[in-house]
Amino acid sequence: MKEKPKATKSRLHLLHQYYTYTGFYEFVWQAIKKALPYIISIVIAIFVLNKFFNINEALVHITEILPVSGVLIFFYVSETLLGLIPPEIFIAWSGKLNQPWLYLGILAVLSYFGGLCSYWIGVGITKIPSIHNYLEQKMTKQLKNSKKWGGFLILVGALLPLPFSISCMAAGIIEFPFKSVIGYGSLRLLRFLLYGLVIFHVF
Repeated sequence: MKEKPKATKSRLHLLHQYYTYTGFYEFVWQAIKKALPYIISIVIAIFVLNKFFNINEALVHITEILPVSGVLIFFYVSETLLGLIPPEIFIAWSGKLNQPWLYLGILAVLSYFGGLCSYWIGVGITKIPSIHNYLEQKMTKQLKNSKKWGGFLILVGALLPLPFSISCMAAGIIEFPFKSVIGYGSLRLLRFLLYGLVIFHVF
């Protein structure tokens, strides 16, 4: 009798096993638990501020009163320093211009390079003696794990509605290879394309 071929494990299943064995899921869960209080505090602060001052209207007003170059500079600074302003506001702004796809492309490139600049800000942060010593003494294990999965960190920031700048800055702090940041971060351009297709009502 012929032996039945052994069932091969799917790539997804093998990836799940790898992440389980290496402690990736536990690492992500612990990171979320530590960050959750800060995230909740920021959300509450924004909610309270928005009760007295409409943030979105103010941002839209900025795009209306500034010249095109001013809006682009403002966007680039935002995408370099934490990137907390939703890029959708600027994408909607580009849709009102005579060449929306041209300006959407410019926004995408500015966002991408803003993230790359954020990476080097993260690298610079680690040069501060007190922070460097803290990372070396208190977070050796976390940094080791982060370097394993730094690509995932960049992908999340590039594609999901999370600040890309913060992901890149974190990559700089953990000294994730810059070449990899360039590669993974290029998916940021894809996100702007997809958002443009939706916001410009292409479909």
